[in-house]
Amino acid sequence: MKRSSSHPTTTSAASSANNNFIGLSLIAAILFLYTFGLIESVWHLPTPNHRSRSWLRKLTKRQGNVSFAGNINIAKSGLLDVNEKEGGTDDVDEEDEEEQLNKGPIPEAQWPVSIRDEDGNFEEVIHPGHKAKGHPDVLMMLPRFWINDPVSIHQNTLMSRDLAMKIGSCINPDEHGTKARGDDCPLSQRTVYVAIASYRDWQCRDTVTSIFSRAKHPERVRVGVVDQIVEGEDGPCDAPYKPCSEDPEQTLCKYKSQLDVFQVDAPLSIGPVFARHIGHRMYRGEYYYMQSDAHVTFTRNWDEDIISQQESTKNEMAVLSTYLTDIDGSIDKNGDSLRDTRPIMCNTDYEEGQDNRYLRHGSQPEAQPTIHGTPQLQPYWAAGYSFSRGHFVVNVPYDFYQPMIFQGEEMSIGIRGFTIGYDFYAPERSVCFHHYAEGKNAKARNKVPHYWENTNQYAGSGVKAMFRLLGIVHMNPEVKSDRWDHSEEDKYGLGGVRTPELFYDTFGIDVRNKVTEHHLCSFVETGRMHNEFTKFLRPDGMGIDYSKITYRFKDPYAKKVQ
Repeated sequence: MKRSSSHPTTTSAASSANNNFIGLSLIAAILFLYTFGLIESVWHLPTPNHRSRSWLRKLTKRQGNVSFAGNINIAKSGLLDVNEKEGGTDDVDEEDEEEQLNKGPIPEAQWPVSIRDEDGNFEEVIHPGHKAKGHPDVLMMLPRFWINDPVSIHQNTLMSRDLAMKIGSCINPDEHGTKARGDDCPLSQRTVYVAIASYRDWQCRDTVTSIFSRAKHPERVRVGVVDQIVEGEDGPCDAPYKPCSEDPEQTLCKYKSQLDVFQVDAPLSIGPVFARHIGHRMYRGEYYYMQSDAHVTFTRNWDEDIISQQESTKNEMAVLSTYLTDIDGSIDKNGDSLRDTRPIMCNTDYEEGQDNRYLRHGSQPEAQPTIHGTPQLQPYWAAGYSFSRGHFVVNVPYDFYQPMIFQGEEMSIGIRGFTIGYDFYAPERSVCFHHYAEGKNAKARNKVPHYWENTNQYAGSGVKAMFRLLGIVHMNPEVKSDRWDHSEEDKYGLGGVRTPELFYDTFGIDVRNKVTEHHLCSFVETGRMHNEFTKFLRPDGMGIDYSKITYRFKDPYAKKVQ
């Protein structure tokens, strides 16, 4: 273009400078608006704690153990990165990875195994506590279930023994290279998965140390911890007291390859149900499943003892479960038990003076067993300690949709398990003891925080969750079914072997009037339940056939109406 000749150089230079200035200003304005918008978008994401944004951090590995922190989206510690492909934490094709790990209804058994070797086997989920509060944009990355659909296994009927035998890894394979060897796997080679949910508990690392150091065959034990902590304030469950470089013989150093820790920022904790749900997701086909609290001390050779007890029931569907005895006076310095008594689960009643009343287990009687040589049949299941075949995790996964639930959890799992065909037993001998906040342990244990410090953040979410919990197990017939979330109810619901009503009728529970027949322990603790019901154990060992049981408990001490 021809320039004006009246101001040949000066005018041209000024015009050029003007144009450059305008262009640069526009670019700067666009960049400012883009940056401001990006900052605003991130800043207004819902957070567990607006005082600090330190929870947005990258996925880390500590001492060979993956520490997946369950956090808000964008960060990678347990979450989906905005630049990453949905469903995974790397570039592994999601469909190929899922197909590889889930061929057929039961994946191929592996040992050793760890979720840290499965970077592509994670899925994006909405945090259930935030979802209940109307914030569906709060996302987490969680391990996928080993088997995602329990109905594909139990088929709403009694699971076959052949199918049950396909679940459970053996340390050494058979001559065909198969590690799912069923009954052919020697007892000493049967693997054990231990799930622990810990909330800011300084004793968690001691519990894990006890599990490995006291096991007769620690090489067949794998521990999965859901560690809910405030980083920088709470010690991680897999952190030894000294660096492994200084003392590699520490238990947490020797067995670090057999310890998976899924770390969750404490403000995202919504109770033990969700934490244990994640623990169930970490199961990878082990022969046995054990659930324990995070402040427990185990006895010497606990693994050999509890497996022997479980096998002595001759019941593939046996679940050994109890409220644990206090540690004080229970175990010597060598790890041997000092007790010849054990608790049995038979005492429960409705909570008084509360809306949405529900059954709650009370203190359980402890005495010498009346049945010898095998665990004793009982009606109830306890969350603090449970030992079973691995398929219990597959068939009765913890419900994802129960935020802020504490009381009621045990009835939910117990009754769901009952309908799928499982039977509950009190161990004949205790293989671990609990550190309660009483006696000489009171001062230290009372300093441990609890998840309900997050109550205000998730206020109200537990009410609907309790409606769902009770509704699924038919315990609140007075509540309309449109008052709870029915998402994935088949997955986290009932089986087709027995009905909840059969359970209530058998053990004297009136769900309409919210009362129980008292003194059930007179039937259970004495061994009468065991002797009368185990006669109907199926010939193939696949649980007790309740269709042949006509007994209905009535309070033997109730005053008769004249």
